[in-house]
Amino acid sequence: MTDSRTAAATPRLSALMTRGADFLGTRYAIMAGAMSWVSERNLVSAISNAGGFGVIACGAMTPALLDAEIAATKALTTKPFGVNLITMHPDLSELIDVCARHNVGHVVLAGGLPPAGALDRIKGSGAKLLCFAPALALAKKLIRSGADALVIEGMEAGGHIGPVSTSVLAQEMLPTIADQVPVFVAGGIGRGEAIAGYLEMGAAGVQLGTRFVCATESIAHANFKKAFIRASARDAIASVQLDARLPVIPVRALKNASTELFTAKQREVAQSLDEGRAAMAEAQLQIEHYWAGALRRAVVDGDVEHGSVMAGQSVGMVTKEEPAADIIATLVEEAEAALARRR
Repeated sequence: MTDSRTAAATPRLSALMTRGADFLGTRYAIMAGAMSWVSERNLVSAISNAGGFGVIACGAMTPALLDAEIAATKALTTKPFGVNLITMHPDLSELIDVCARHNVGHVVLAGGLPPAGALDRIKGSGAKLLCFAPALALAKKLIRSGADALVIEGMEAGGHIGPVSTSVLAQEMLPTIADQVPVFVAGGIGRGEAIAGYLEMGAAGVQLGTRFVCATESIAHANFKKAFIRASARDAIASVQLDARLPVIPVRALKNASTELFTAKQREVAQSLDEGRAAMAEAQLQIEHYWAGALRRAVVDGDVEHGSVMAGQSVGMVTKEEPAADIIATLVEEAEAALARRR
């Protein structure tokens, strides 16, 4: 297809998406997962312009870089979009201030429990706060702390992952918390049939990352996109923790030489802990910086052998490069067809 499509959801799908779409301020309750180096102004604005909800991945950005990225995104879309911030970022407070100065409507916090005061400062700016909750106990705590919505993401996702599958998290958590705050389900979603299923289970919406990597508007290197199109679900594997003393959140990516490079990095960081050259917090930050650099090598430089090609298991459903609007239209059509078959 050369022309991007738009789709008007049927009444039944619209009804199921109403809560999430109203919360996001969008046509569809379809969030884009924040992917470092990929989720920047071009892709974010394209997704929002197509009726979804684009999210800037701040990642390791400095406050100045985030400031410029938000301004550039606002120049490309008048639709709502969000900003994803990592809780362990050393400049988190300044990044929150940047979002507030730009009147960012939605801030997504990822990476564990937010530091004291972060939630209040975000909400105090007028932004709606979304948090990742990989477990029911944490979800309840975040709701009590003031989170306006939650994202529950299963281990099928790309990038940093938890230990539990999306389907299990949805079954365990949606019946308990979906009536309290909007809940967006994420991890391994690549088709509209799955979207319809999670909406019927009580989700307010969904989040997809891997599905948007090969959007025409994505600035990911051609080599990166080719790796996605050629890959199957079994090619997206999780990293292994080498040293039990060093808590390392697994990362799901396409198998390549970077798997061995990460093992070497873990040994290096563990040795720095042994020798007292780094505290635990600093050691974990070194790991995060490693992933940011490895991901950049793959996404920006196109080194898909030695860089990190982070991808979810839904990568097998990415079969071509196409406009973001076409991806969203296809997802909506598939969801509508699935609902129609259940009447």
